[in-house]
Order: sequence, then C-alpha cells, then structure tokens
Amino acid sequence: MENVIIVGTGCAGLTGAIYAARANLSPLVLEGRQPGGQLSTTTAVENYPGFPEGVDGPELIMRMHEQAEKFGARFEYGTVEEFEHAGMHSRLKVDGEWRETKALIIASGASPRYLGIDREKELIGHGLTSCATCDGAFYRNVPVCVVGGGDSACEEAIFLTRFASKVYLIHRRRALRASKIMADRMLANPKIQPIWDTVITEYLTDASGEVRGVKLKNTISGSNGELDVKCVFVAIGHEPNTAPFRSKLEMDENGYLIQRNGTHTNLPGVFAAGDVADHVYRQAVTAAGEGCAAAMDAERWLAEQE
Repeated sequence: MENVIIVGTGCAGLTGAIYAARANLSPLVLEGRQPGGQLSTTTAVENYPGFPEGVDGPELIMRMHEQAEKFGARFEYGTVEEFEHAGMHSRLKVDGEWRETKALIIASGASPRYLGIDREKELIGHGLTSCATCDGAFYRNVPVCVVGGGDSACEEAIFLTRFASKVYLIHRRRALRASKIMADRMLANPKIQPIWDTVITEYLTDASGEVRGVKLKNTISGSNGELDVKCVFVAIGHEPNTAPFRSKLEMDENGYLIQRNGTHTNLPGVFAAGDVADHVYRQAVTAAGEGCAAAMDAERWLAEQE
C-alpha cells in the first residue's frame, strides 16, 4: 500500500512529487507513454520563471525529476490501464499489475490534437506547435498560420498578431465554430487573413528541417497550392489523458477532470492537477502550481484520515 501514487511526469506531476517527497510521503511516480509530458517535445521555454535566458523543455523536466528523486520520490515506467476505488483507497492496474494507494494524484495531462499527416511528430518544435502563448514570440516579423475554426483558433490568431508579420487562419469550412464576438474580433484584425474551405496536406521544410511552408487543398474545388509560413499553430483542441478514469471520476463533456475545493475530485483521496483538469491556461507554470496544491491537499487529507 503506497501513501501516494502520482500519475504523470509533466510539470504538475513532478512538482507534486517534489512536495509529497519533502513531506516524507515517499511518493511513487508513474511515467507513462510520454515521460515529461508536452514539455518533453518543446525545444525552448522562455516563460518559465527563473530562466531569463530560456530553458529547453526536456532540461526543465530533467531538473524537476532530479529534484524529486533527491527528496525521496520513486519513479517507475508504466501505463495505467484501469482504475478502481473502494472505501478510502485507490487501485491502479499498471501494465497488468495492480497497485494500491491511500492517495492518488492524477497529473496525466492532455495531448494536443494534430492533423495526422506525414512527419508531424518530428516537426513539433521545429515550426509546428499547438501553443501560441508558448512559442509565438519565436516568430517575430515572419508569416505564420493557425489551423482551426473555434474560439481557441481565433484567440491564437489574435495573440500571434503581436509578433508575426502576417497570420493566416486555415479552416476546412466557410463558417467558424467560434463564438460570434471572438469570430468578429478575429475577422476585424487587419493582420489576419482567413483561408476558407482549405486543409493542409503536407508540411514543407528547409535544408535545416524547419518548416518553411505548407501545401494546401481546397475542399470544394480540389485545387492545390502552397503557402509560405515559418510556423504552423494547430488549434483543433486537446484530448485529456483520462481514459482509465472514465465513468469512475466526474468529468466535463470533453473528458477533463472536475476539481472541487482545490484539487479534490469527487472521490475521497483522489486529486487532479495540471492539464488533465485545466483546459483554459495549459501552461507549465500553472501546471506546476496545481501539482504543488495537489500534493498539499493529499498530505492534509492523509493527516485527517490518521
């Protein structure tokens, strides 16, 4: 029986591990299919406090990992397949083996949706991204494009006008899914040019492997073309990594865990932190803050049970 199991090793999970370890809870931290979360695919982070020159995402994750281990956190590779809750304890089936814990912190994050075309994984961080707030400042005075038609895509496009020379909004339909106020604001911006009824069929790269443009196809006429851009910002949503917990924990309509009274979920001793519950901010620093809060909530809850 573990005191605390933490699922996930992004900023939320690792910060939770640091705090739980310093509280002498000896947490067991489960690293899933993508150790380090989304930061493991980010080449540069310039907005995390304490790094005025910026820091590579994998390096930031490695430092947090080392810090958690220093205080007594234990790490195991494993993917959560099933979840059960009985009484005041939780059980996780990890790669076929059941593990039990008094407190559980779910920090399994969310995975951005991409377009599913060739070479996507290798281009993430090299002119392909899902976060304008994270990466927009790297593309000053150059053309970029945003893919999507909802509020997030419109917000990303508007945000990028602070940096880019031109922002193209590529949408597969003629009508936006975004709210009217957000759509009107985006369409009124002179630096944004919508490209309707169009999809990206291929990423074009330069000799160094960085994105230099995209191939386009009109969904109505079938005509093809190319667009010169230095970065593609995909804004078609995220998928919270909550599959093992569905029907067991309270979630919203998109599968994000619902927090109550801090980081508590609807089950006693189960806590949620980071992008697995946050579909608004989705930043490394906010995830770290929630990881801290979840560990403190878990520590207090365990003390109350004793």
